[in-house]
Amino acid sequence: MKFDPTNPTPPKVTRRIGMDQVPDHVPHDLIRQSGIIYGPEFLADPYKFFPAMHDRFPPIFYDVTPFGNAWVLTKHEDALFALRHAEYFSTEDATPFPRNPEDYFNFIPIEFDPPDHRKYRNIVDPYISPKAVLGWEDRIRNLANELIDDFIDQGECDFPEQFGRPLPVLVFLDLMGLPRDMCDTFVEWSVDLLHSNDREVMAATMAKITEYLQGQIAEKEANPDDGLVSKIVHAKIDDRPISAKEKFGFVIFLFIAGLDTVFATLNNIWNYLAENPDKCQEIIDDPDNINAQVEELLRVFSVTFSGRTVKQDIELRGVQMKKGDKVTSILPACNYDPDVFPDPTKVDFHRPKKIILAFTVGVHSCMGAHLARLEVKIALQEWLKRIPRFKAKPGTQVEYKMGGVIGPHELPLVW
Repeated sequence: MKFDPTNPTPPKVTRRIGMDQVPDHVPHDLIRQSGIIYGPEFLADPYKFFPAMHDRFPPIFYDVTPFGNAWVLTKHEDALFALRHAEYFSTEDATPFPRNPEDYFNFIPIEFDPPDHRKYRNIVDPYISPKAVLGWEDRIRNLANELIDDFIDQGECDFPEQFGRPLPVLVFLDLMGLPRDMCDTFVEWSVDLLHSNDREVMAATMAKITEYLQGQIAEKEANPDDGLVSKIVHAKIDDRPISAKEKFGFVIFLFIAGLDTVFATLNNIWNYLAENPDKCQEIIDDPDNINAQVEELLRVFSVTFSGRTVKQDIELRGVQMKKGDKVTSILPACNYDPDVFPDPTKVDFHRPKKIILAFTVGVHSCMGAHLARLEVKIALQEWLKRIPRFKAKPGTQVEYKMGGVIGPHELPLVW
């Protein structure tokens, strides 16, 4: 029976959690409990943990976690293959957020494989293409400077609260056509959903987000505007208006995906630059190399993973994976693969160009990648123009929270 995206049903997949739920085809010598996301060693410093994975774990291993067991890929080559071959590695049921099985919806377009995936991407791509996002450049620069104006004379700031989060989130809300004055509420929801790892908290937060976004969808249906929410709710697929479930699944996916990733990336980069003033100076002294500088910082401080479900049995690097198995590409670890990036922990702004996996690749590559790169670029340019020297406030201890987006949540800076 052909799947009907207008009336989705929950995929019949049983999550395997715990040692007693490891499938029989998994070799015992490939089973690990890595502690990724939740372990104390990981939370102490994820960006020491990621490169060390290449020495501590097999290239492919089966990770047993409290959140669901999965094959783990850490090699750049393996992740590239998985991300580029949806015929073997499907995004169906690859999103961990809770949904009501009695009123199930798909996250769109991430939970659709080709050819349906492209039909949905075509709705929003014209508004977030490389050419389209350049139209936002002046707006982003003005916002960056407005934010800096508020604290530069104080000689200090709470970077996440005063710059790292409001810069990308306010741009995102403008793009979506959502109200700026809800920013703090949206941020609270994002933290509860992405960093609690408590299923009850996540479910309660999803309920709040659902109620709010359904109201927004109804408002945009009645009063169209130029925001992405409005473009989605008035879109067509195969010459038919998209259904209510499709509208909601699309809008909520963009909402969740757009609130935390660039924020976490900026926090990681500024944490590094605060400890490495020579790199700040290198960026200042070589302005024509800004694009390569951004790419290298994105490589070293990638913030997300990419989950898939095995669609048909496959052997990868001699490992047998069976239909229904879960697979996670640890993108930050892949970007530290020494076979692709020699001396991988070194920040080298003149590193030979290679594919980085900060935004995945293939048909499911991140829709907001072009905007994210532009935001990081402008943030670096405008900040370093006005605050070329800064450091962490004495006594600061950077801490990371559990969750699928990796970045410090507190970073007080002084200059």
